[in-house]
Amino acid sequence: MVVALEQAVAAPFATRQLADLGARVIKIERPGAGDFARGYDRTTRGQASYFVWLNRGKESLELDVKSAAAHAVLDALLARADVLVQNLAPGAADRLGLAADQLRDRYPALISCSVSGYGPDGPYRGKKAYDLLVQCEAGLLSVTGTPEEPVKAGISVADIAAGMYAYTGVLTALYERERTGRGSSFEVAMLDALGEWMTQPVYYSVYGGRPIRRSGARHASIAPYGPYAAPGGQVFLGLQNDREWVVLCERILRRPELVADARFRTNPDRVANDDELTVIIEDALKDVPAARLTELLDDAGIANARLRTPQEFAGHPQLEARDRWREVDTPGGPVRALLPPVTVPGREAAMKPVPALGQHTAAILAELGLDG
Repeated sequence: MVVALEQAVAAPFATRQLADLGARVIKIERPGAGDFARGYDRTTRGQASYFVWLNRGKESLELDVKSAAAHAVLDALLARADVLVQNLAPGAADRLGLAADQLRDRYPALISCSVSGYGPDGPYRGKKAYDLLVQCEAGLLSVTGTPEEPVKAGISVADIAAGMYAYTGVLTALYERERTGRGSSFEVAMLDALGEWMTQPVYYSVYGGRPIRRSGARHASIAPYGPYAAPGGQVFLGLQNDREWVVLCERILRRPELVADARFRTNPDRVANDDELTVIIEDALKDVPAARLTELLDDAGIANARLRTPQEFAGHPQLEARDRWREVDTPGGPVRALLPPVTVPGREAAMKPVPALGQHTAAILAELGLDG
């Protein structure tokens, strides 16, 4: 059983993965309001898209954790639980008696996971952290966007990074407990999680002696890699090595002399002269319809893609062919949901309903032998 004192994205993302694996996840929510992610929007059958995405398969327990009566409920839950996941505001877990060192003696088999913005110590330990702000602090905005303007990632990438490390941390701790019989505690900071993903730009900038340029939809350090105009729409190319560059020149661009051109001989050369290269590529492709171009690229073994909207992704032929969608119940009606990425033959994720606020409160309290 997983007890989740969670809100927003990072911790709910981690516990939803556990719910999909079949874990019982009891989500503790504020009476009358619940997880504030419930109010982010009303786009998904009258509910918040974030909440529907992150909270399927959980049981909702309304509980004022600051009240005196909550102590008995939390104690009864944690005595039965395998895992506690929390991403409360800085200092809140300590005030509630739920810090890792406070829990260890009372629940020696419990695994405790704390998700925070900046970690439990250091000058930023009490600073509030939201996804965009952590993207800023981790340097992500400095490498994302156009030369004129930094741009945030279009998804909650700092939250998702932290949630994934929390999820894998829980699985690791459960495995360790199977071998030792003892619980453990661990921390995941959003800054650390996104910082891991930012290491390549850090290496490039620190050891290369210059910042990574913001390059829009193009790759900052590989070329050609990005969108190129063709009749009927843009086609994205992704070359990885000089061998593929030769193939592109000879079979797609029909410009074999470019292989030996000093401006484009190696990847660093191509990156340095990417503006000139883009003009040459688009001129060579100006009479090749986008649909035909993707066929030619596939035949030549050159990676490529077409730009899709979220609506188009929802109807992606590859997902349809592989039967990756399932229907999940919500209080507002059924929605389609993607199966989790890890596919195990003969086994399917639980994919249980999204709970209404407090839907399971009475049943959980009765199970614990406590009054509602």
